[in-house]
Amino acid sequence: MPRTITLSDGKKVPAIGWGNGTSGLASSGQKAIDAGAIALKDGILHIDTAQLYQTEAETAGSIKKAGVPREKVWITTKLSENTAAAKGTTAANVRESILESIAKLETIPDLVLIHNPYVPEKGKIGEFWTYLEDLVLDGTLKGASLGFSNFRPQDIDDVLAVARIKPVVNQLEFHPFLLTQLEPLLAKQAELGIVTQSYGPLSPLLRHPSGGGSLKVVLERIAKERGVDPASILLLWTIQKGVVAVTTSTNAERIQKLADVDALEDLTAEQIAEIDAAGKKAHYRFYKEHMFEDFPVPDLPEDA
Repeated sequence: MPRTITLSDGKKVPAIGWGNGTSGLASSGQKAIDAGAIALKDGILHIDTAQLYQTEAETAGSIKKAGVPREKVWITTKLSENTAAAKGTTAANVRESILESIAKLETIPDLVLIHNPYVPEKGKIGEFWTYLEDLVLDGTLKGASLGFSNFRPQDIDDVLAVARIKPVVNQLEFHPFLLTQLEPLLAKQAELGIVTQSYGPLSPLLRHPSGGGSLKVVLERIAKERGVDPASILLLWTIQKGVVAVTTSTNAERIQKLADVDALEDLTAEQIAEIDAAGKKAHYRFYKEHMFEDFPVPDLPEDA
């Protein structure tokens, strides 16, 4: 059975998601459709898209091409800066933005996220959330869960001050090199029952200037013992942390490797602790976003 992570509203999200916003997929048309169909056929039944990526229609195309029933696929989308929702925090603008996404996806998504705290106008995160809730309650987003992406503790507080519908997800750049900085945020989310979704979970191996430093050494040793690649070990670590791992590829062989993580034997508690310890020796963030503004960065080297 595919691994899943249970949200606070009881829904089960496939623990591995395939994203169509990177690897040259954004605004790519048929390329995004074809790669998404490969992922679905290989058993990755979670597509992560966003208005910003301009791949919502391609998400629908991938599902059709793969021939997978819609009800078997988890769709996450995000309200982004380039849409009606960002033109002013009004009920009409948020509704227009959601209806545009539903039309392109040809379905109501399973999860709707606010892409970052700057999609709403300054000081209006709570008001924006209320308009999203209204769309769930009036049936426009019937059955959808709500959450956000790139939210700091203070941004979450703005939602909680007004929330009638509990946020279930915060999608963040998450990997071992961010454990120290994210510690207070992750503790808050654990207390509130908010699940983390990770984008860029493989950044230590794919984007770090040294390819991962001492963390890479640990991952390579465990991978050799298991007969898999270090990326698979890092994704398995992510999932065992209770975090949904959203990654991507356009290469059919690589997509199959991502899907195969589902069937791997769990890491031991000692292996997880070893990866944690190696990650906490450094601080490295690839997607800068705003996650250093009013959110302390630890005094750690970028490499260790």
